[in-house]
Amino acid sequence: MYACKKCGSFRYVKAGLVKGEQRYKCKDCDCQFVPTRHKGRSANTKILALFLYISGLSLRRIAVAVKTDVHAVYRWILEYGRANYEKPEPQGDAVIVELDEMWHYLHSKKHKCGFGKLIAAIPVNLSTGNVEGEIKLHLRDFTNG
Repeated sequence: MYACKKCGSFRYVKAGLVKGEQRYKCKDCDCQFVPTRHKGRSANTKILALFLYISGLSLRRIAVAVKTDVHAVYRWILEYGRANYEKPEPQGDAVIVELDEMWHYLHSKKHKCGFGKLIAAIPVNLSTGNVEGEIKLHLRDFTNG
């Protein structure tokens, strides 16, 4: 005896054949289902796609190799990443400044002096937000004022 895939009810009737397999219709929710049909790819196919991605193949090439859709390969990789990895938290204090705000801050000053002010920092490790290098921009005022 089968259960409805949508509501779990055991009240159903036969509703024809689909590719040689018996289809049923649930009396409670009117959902049509084929209990012997399994949707999706096997775990081995998904693992193969992950290994091909790690080895450097593009998503399109992987999709051609495993005979599926590019979007399915992309979803498999995302699901694997979400299930097995967690986002690292940055260590220490972090200061976030948007460049647009910095531009307004610098141009609102009455005295445009100070050669080589620190403008931005280059993060060495983007996942943790650690900063080891910095850029010093040399600001010059080319206006007559």
